Amino acid sequence: MRSSGQADAPVPHQGWSERLQRRVMRGLARLPLPWLRALGWLLGMVLYAVVWRRRRVALVNWRLCFPGLSEQRRRQQVRAHFVVFAQAWLDRAWLWEAPAHVVAGRLRLVDDAGTLAQGTPVVLFAPHFVGLDAGWTALTLLQPRRCCVLYAPQKNPVADRWMVEGGNRFGQPLVVAKWQGMKALGTAIREGSPMYLLPDMDHGLADGVWAPLFGVPAATLTSLPRLARLGRAQVLSVATCMTPQGYDVTLGPVWPNYPSNDLHADVCRMNQALEQLIQDMPEQYYWVHQRFKTRPPGEASPYTR
Repeated sequence: MRSSGQADAPVPHQGWSERLQRRVMRGLARLPLPWLRALGWLLGMVLYAVVWRRRRVALVNWRLCFPGLSEQRRRQQVRAHFVVFAQAWLDRAWLWEAPAHVVAGRLRLVDDAGTLAQGTPVVLFAPHFVGLDAGWTALTLLQPRRCCVLYAPQKNPVADRWMVEGGNRFGQPLVVAKWQGMKALGTAIREGSPMYLLPDMDHGLADGVWAPLFGVPAATLTSLPRLARLGRAQVLSVATCMTPQGYDVTLGPVWPNYPSNDLHADVCRMNQALEQLIQDMPEQYYWVHQRFKTRPPGEASPYTR
């Protein structure tokens, strides 16, 4: 995402196809949510049938993380994942195009501990569940603090602009570009902007360490404990769950004694928290990513035939 106030990139030209896509999404935003979810179910079933490479990635991930399941059960859950993946993609229509009162009526923000209301520096561990865009929108719309997010541009400039505009609709969020580095993020956190951080993808070992995820060695980013230390911030998880009514966005309790003086132990603890969140709603995690593509020396990739 990028703030509309950041004009460091040229505005992409919108061709007729991009304008058509935008109009389609605005039309979808007007549909009742059950209708939109029904379309998402149909789209998800089609994607499961035809996007065989991503289906295979998801099945490999499921075999690694849930070895005790039968193959039939894995395929059922992967099919369910494709459905919620497609539904969440279509939900971007109303998240980014519908009136604010419609969006607010479909989002529920739960902060039982009242951590955000306390005003202390906070880093929110936000794993890649399919509702992550809804989670960000809820934080910017339903609570008064100005949130902070890291921005990395998308390859498609038109899609990038749509995501930027949609993600920055509410709350005037502070958007820090990736090139600005950790120091800018740490400053934003210390100054009171809760950081929405998604550090659970495989980006290799340049900024990561090995940490087990469901017992499998996984290249895992160290950004969560590093930013928490840099920003002198508390850490808690935010889990966004798709529901028939929209999304529930739940903030967990503050992680005690985090970060510690052991970076590797902190990263392992993050993956343990991720495992628990996945077990609560397994179909809604982002399984189509090659989470275990980086392997220890001499170990073949599980995604090769």
